[in-house]
Amino acid sequence: MKSKRKLISLVILISVTSGCASLGVQPWERDLLAKKEMSLNSAPVDAALDDHIYFSKEASSGGRSFAGGGCGCN
Repeated sequence: MKSKRKLISLVILISVTSGCASLGVQPWERDLLAKKEMSLNSAPVDAALDDHIYFSKEASSGGRSFAGGGCGCN
C-alpha cells in the first residue's frame, strides 16, 4: 500500500513537472510568428488614431482599455 502511494506520487510529480518542458518557440515556427499579422500592433495607424481619440476624451495618454467620457475640449 505504501509503495503504491509512492508510485502514484512519483507519476503525478513527473507529469506535473514535464508539463512545462516545451515552452518557447521552435526554429521552424519563427517564420509564422514573424509575419506582420502576428505582431501585437498589426495596425499602427489605427492604433495611433485610437490613441488620439482617447487622449482627446480623457486628456491622458495610454490606458485604452476602459470607457469614459469627457468634453474633448483640448
